[in-house]
This record gives sequence, C-alpha cells and structure tokens, in this order.
Amino acid sequence: MGGLKQLTGEVRKISCLTCSEIEIMYSIMQKYYYNTKIESFKNDLQEKKDVILLKELISGEIKGFSTIGLLKQVIDKKLIMALFSGDTIIEKECWGSNKLPKFWFRYVFCLIDQVPQAELYWFLITKGYKTYKFLPLFFHEFYPQYGKNFPEKEKRILDSLAILKFRDHYDLQRGVISFKQEKDYLKEGIADIDEKKMQDVHIKYFVEKNPNWAKGNELACITKLTRENIKSVAHKIAE
Repeated sequence: MGGLKQLTGEVRKISCLTCSEIEIMYSIMQKYYYNTKIESFKNDLQEKKDVILLKELISGEIKGFSTIGLLKQVIDKKLIMALFSGDTIIEKECWGSNKLPKFWFRYVFCLIDQVPQAELYWFLITKGYKTYKFLPLFFHEFYPQYGKNFPEKEKRILDSLAILKFRDHYDLQRGVISFKQEKDYLKEGIADIDEKKMQDVHIKYFVEKNPNWAKGNELACITKLTRENIKSVAHKIAE
C-alpha cells in the first residue's frame, strides 16, 4: 500500500453526528482551508441531509468527509431533484484512496432507485480543479465541459438551482458563485495549478471558467444522475 491508510466509510445523518465528530471534521477543514469559521461550518452542516464519513479501518479515526444535501425544484412542470455536495475534504495521507467515490456512488445508486419519478441531477460547486476532475473521470456528459455546448435545458436547471441556493451571489453569465465577504479558500500546496497541470484540457478549462478559484470562487456544475451517464469505472468502484 506504500503507506496509504486503509479506509472504510459510512453514511450518517447530519442530525446523528456527535459534537466530537463535528469538531474533528472542522479540524480537518482547518488544515486545508484558510478563513474557516466554526459557525459557518456548523450552519452549512445543518443545511445538509447526510454525510459520508471516511474512517481509518483499524482506529476508526475520521480521515475525511463529504456532506450531501437534496434540493427540489419544479421546472417545466417536471420535478427536478438535485444532490448537492457541500464541504468535502480528505486528509493528505489518504489521497489516492478510492473510498470516497465508492461510498458516494453507492449513495447515488440508492437514490436513483428511490426516486424514479424525478429527474435526478448532481449540482456541484467547486473552487478546486481536483473536484472538477471528478466529472470527466466518472461521467459521460456534464456541464460546463470543454468542447461541448451547454444544453439549454441543463443550463436552465443549473441556473435555477444556483439561484435557489445562492441568490445574488450567483453570476448567471459566468456560472460562478462569489461572495462579497471573504470565503474559505484552499491553502497553498493543496490544489495548486502549474504549467504542467494546465496542459490538461479539463484543468485549463476550469481555470478559464473560474479564474478566481484561488480566492474561493466556486464554479457551478451539473450532471444527470442516471446509470447510463455514469461511466463503467464508477459502477465497478461502487461494487
């Protein structure tokens, strides 16, 4: 394993988290982000439904997490349901583990089965290229995407969800969420972008769409959550 920590994961209701677990989660955020505030972190948690906790297999120590919310909108007389990803972070010693996508996609596949009557999407906002790269790695169609026109329907759904969640912080033209007050942003060395990384078309495109990512600006993204749109590699990981 080359020193890579062995992890396991579990899905927990936000309401079932202990104070100690919340404090540990916040301490991990502080390691990798500037300008974090415990009040904002707790408020964000309360807006979410579930959290995927990644834990060291032997000790049970929390090594990462990803929060999940669900948004609903009626657009063109159709029920749209969107999985909204909130704070997501993994300890550096565990980078390279596939446990987060494993448990995340298990969650998604269960959700697909639970709401067959709704059009289901993933509404993702990202201030770092690593999260954006999750899209081309695991999905066939997603937006905004390099070399692809943004379909009118998906753009309308994304705009509707972003306005619902972020109101006037969302720029309709740029598809970017920015805040007048300074927001948390990634520390140096966590997701830096150098010339070599800019040779990747997806990373370059992310920077073009969200040039102020380093200041904490978030690029709004959307992809349809169907088994067909999810690549085979994700199906295998979730097994």
